[in-house]
Amino acid sequence: MSKALTPKHYIEKAQRALEGARVLLSVRDTEGACSRAYYAIFDAAHAALMAAGIETTAAAIKTHNGLLAVFSKELVQTKRVDADLNKALNQVQQLRMIADYTAEPPAEEKAQWAVEQAEAFVTAMRAEFFTKPPKKT
Repeated sequence: MSKALTPKHYIEKAQRALEGARVLLSVRDTEGACSRAYYAIFDAAHAALMAAGIETTAAAIKTHNGLLAVFSKELVQTKRVDADLNKALNQVQQLRMIADYTAEPPAEEKAQWAVEQAEAFVTAMRAEFFTKPPKKT
């Protein structure tokens, strides 16, 4: 049995997914690049929620939509995370759905955009939740 994932584990998973997205994009695998870009964002969002000490029920974050809803409510609506990052998260999720569940691969420029958004998202979550001292309450 493996240990429970911590915020540090999730941000590391996000970084690995981002690196995978870059590699897949470099070989023009736009489906794979969009999927890995989304998972980089998803894991970084999970890391941010955990690092922020957001208490949620396991059911609320067990699904992709549940985690994204909690992220929006707890971190975006409270202005800890920029709304543009949340918008990108939702748009990259849509690209991932197209990449994973349709016959036509995303265009290369859309995959490039998704990877760029993932880079910005992971960088922002690292800066906000992993490089600053904890906020005093």
